[in-house]
Amino acid sequence: EVQLVESGGGLVQAGGSLRLSCAASGFTLDDYAVAWFRQAPGKEREGVSSIYVRYGTTYYADSVKGRFTISSDNAKNTVYLQMNNLKPDDTAVYYCAAYFDRDPIVVATTAHPSDYRGQGTQVTVSS
Repeated sequence: EVQLVESGGGLVQAGGSLRLSCAASGFTLDDYAVAWFRQAPGKEREGVSSIYVRYGTTYYADSVKGRFTISSDNAKNTVYLQMNNLKPDDTAVYYCAAYFDRDPIVVATTAHPSDYRGQGTQVTVSS
């Protein structure tokens, strides 16, 4: 079955850390741009970070630069989002999406349709 599955969300206090995982099955991520998005109630979707897996090209939204790090593990066919120094404003449902052979900046900053998308994982940061 072809799918993306996120994990690693949860409840954390402000200043804490979480690592989200986006595991692909049924296809390999090598030639995909993988983007992490988040959406909080009443807010627009925000492209948080993205990576073109084969070359490691990355993008970060200004709101997370210096706090979040995106990476990939080709052997595990998984993309990670390490989130440090979390703030209450980071509270949202986070989901990953994969785009075949696309620019990681474009997929994270536009409404480009994805090839695959996960169901999302809740991240809640308490003050």
